[in-house]
Amino acid sequence: MKGSTTGTDERLRRPGRIRSVQLGDSRVSFVPDGVIQGRPRAWLPDTTDGFWAAHPQYLDASGHLAASLGGLLVERGDRALLIDTGFGPHALPAEQGAPNGAVRGGAFLRSLAELGREPGTLEAVAFSHLHPDHLGWAVQPAPDGGRPLFAPAVHLVAEPEWAEHAPRGDGRASDASVAALAPYVRTVTDGEEVFPGVRVRITGGHSPGHAEFVITGGGLRLIAFGDSLHSPVQVDHPEWSCVYDHDPARAAEHRRRLIAELAEPGTIGFGVHFADVVFGRVDPDGREPAWRPLDAGAGGDDRLIA
Repeated sequence: MKGSTTGTDERLRRPGRIRSVQLGDSRVSFVPDGVIQGRPRAWLPDTTDGFWAAHPQYLDASGHLAASLGGLLVERGDRALLIDTGFGPHALPAEQGAPNGAVRGGAFLRSLAELGREPGTLEAVAFSHLHPDHLGWAVQPAPDGGRPLFAPAVHLVAEPEWAEHAPRGDGRASDASVAALAPYVRTVTDGEEVFPGVRVRITGGHSPGHAEFVITGGGLRLIAFGDSLHSPVQVDHPEWSCVYDHDPARAAEHRRRLIAELAEPGTIGFGVHFADVVFGRVDPDGREPAWRPLDAGAGGDDRLIA
């Protein structure tokens, strides 16, 4: 697919739907939870009103970036790994002057069920980082109320990220809900294989221990890049950091390397916040827009097979 199309424009204005990609013996699927509206000049402070006026396809009817909330399910036979767990069963109204417009989660468990999975069927839950829109459902209690929702699955967190959030000697954590996860957390290191065909790499930038996950199979490579990128427009402008980036300069430096990597043959990207274009490729020829979403299957099927 070359250039912008009416169908792609419509997808840029709505939150993501269930979509899947086959990588050899592994199947990876976006698990939608909801939507977060971003005020474009506040989310990406280096942009201009002129840029957004010239690129209205990225904005919804209310003038916001429509960013998806959710996670990524990786299945290999009967085994399953979940990467990030959405925002949770919450809704927040827009606040004047805040970077976000309205935020709405709540669909995650329904999406998992549609994909044939219940919380108890996961062997591990991994996190790109521990911000609330990635941690959401993991800190919800299970129906019996005695443990976190996805326990006893192991919860995988990059070492430097956990160091920022782990309970201290007095048992307190920066977030009380994170403390409840502590018995199930195992920290992981850069380059570690955390599931068959899935390796973690620690990038920092967005958060102190922000991690990406590289999934390989069938001669393809998929990079689940978490919040290294928040919007497809950053693929064309890696110098534009998000207001939520912990270290904007480091984040921008990493984005440049990441985008070059995404342009390599056989490489697919997954952007959890990328509206309804979460799976895509980067056009190596430097044409804009560089982010090329994978096309829907025949007959309008929302699930994608590459």
